[in-house]
Amino acid sequence: MGLKYHTVIFVPHARARFRKWRVTNRQIHVATTVALFLLAASLFTTWSFFTNSIDRHELELVAAENEDLREINRSFESSIGALQKQLAEFEDQTRQLAIVAGLDSFSPASDAGIGGLSSPGMLELDPDAAIENLGDRAANLSDALRAVGWNLDERERVISSTPSIAPVKGILTSGYGYRRDPITGGSAAHWAIDIAAAPGQSVQATADGVVVRAERVGGLGNAVYVAHGYGITTRYGHLAKITVKAGDRVSQRDPIGIVGSTGRSTGYHLHYEVRVDGKPENPRAYILDGTRAGS
Repeated sequence: MGLKYHTVIFVPHARARFRKWRVTNRQIHVATTVALFLLAASLFTTWSFFTNSIDRHELELVAAENEDLREINRSFESSIGALQKQLAEFEDQTRQLAIVAGLDSFSPASDAGIGGLSSPGMLELDPDAAIENLGDRAANLSDALRAVGWNLDERERVISSTPSIAPVKGILTSGYGYRRDPITGGSAAHWAIDIAAAPGQSVQATADGVVVRAERVGGLGNAVYVAHGYGITTRYGHLAKITVKAGDRVSQRDPIGIVGSTGRSTGYHLHYEVRVDGKPENPRAYILDGTRAGS
């Protein structure tokens, strides 16, 4: 079978002469194949260029995001480190307050085996553990501060409820213990002190408390009993006038009566008692304001 030919004629408009070529089907197929191949190669090259451009752009975006994340992580590590340092300072201060408050059992969480991370690398590997650690330490510190606060408040209550001043300014005329009875002349127990003072002078409560009795009481004459809590009571006798009533709450230095000589008395003075759990104690041990037995 012979080859089939095709004639291609090229006629330029500017010249009369023309050119013609004779090509076979095979040549046409080859030319077409080459043209398609070149087109495909061109398209692939174009596609690869744009794909690579997109990939590079995405890589740049990812790199930028990674740098942002690293910066955030560095900032997080710095913040956690600062918080750990500040928390450690608070723990030291709380430990000192605990000692003042009479608590010697406070142990920061960091001392109990759940302490801070030892290096930034560990923080980077496990930031959740760092946050949990801070939460544990903060909770422990909060509990400790509540305990310290309660103990300090309790100590303040004990101090304010403990007699520590003289009930009146005057002169000690009779001490605590056995003495010669001023009326009978015989030996008698005197579980109080007597403080001579000018008539009409104000008598003050020696600690915070509640008036439990304010009336005439036998040989004490007009008397006031104050319960201070913690088993402590004080008694004030021979008053000319009582200025409080049972149930009144008084603070240290509040007036409760006026110096007199009522009851079994030989002159103007104040009979002053201190009892702890019902047992008498020497009132002079409870005068801590520098006043010598009220003088």
